[in-house]
Amino acid sequence: MGARKRIRANQVKESKKEQYFAMLRNCPTSPRKMRLVADLVRGMEVNRALDMLKYSSKEASNRLEKLVLSAIANWQMKNEGVRIEDSKLIVKDVHVDSGRMLKRIQPAPQGRAHRIRKRSNHVTLVLDNLNNNTQTEQ
Repeated sequence: MGARKRIRANQVKESKKEQYFAMLRNCPTSPRKMRLVADLVRGMEVNRALDMLKYSSKEASNRLEKLVLSAIANWQMKNEGVRIEDSKLIVKDVHVDSGRMLKRIQPAPQGRAHRIRKRSNHVTLVLDNLNNNTQTEQ
């Protein structure tokens, strides 16, 4: 590895230490359906987002609720002794990318076959303090 790549890799590594995030890989839901739920909670306060996901009728909301709880646990690991209520955590960003695609064959009339694509997705959820957000914008 060259010097520039090593320096850049170390910068990225240090910036990840200051971020609070959780990732969900190969979730067996289509990305389009997951994005509908992700758009509901983006930019929301964490407790309100958890309530919204808990009472949502979408199947993807259960998985996203667990992901938010995982991100909160990651935040607690990095901030021991700080209460969640005092920190005013918000869901800063949610990325939903397509994951692997399982390809299946559906028999069709007259000896043909239709291709079925069983989609999956990767979700990345980033939390941030509301106080940090306002300080960086000023």
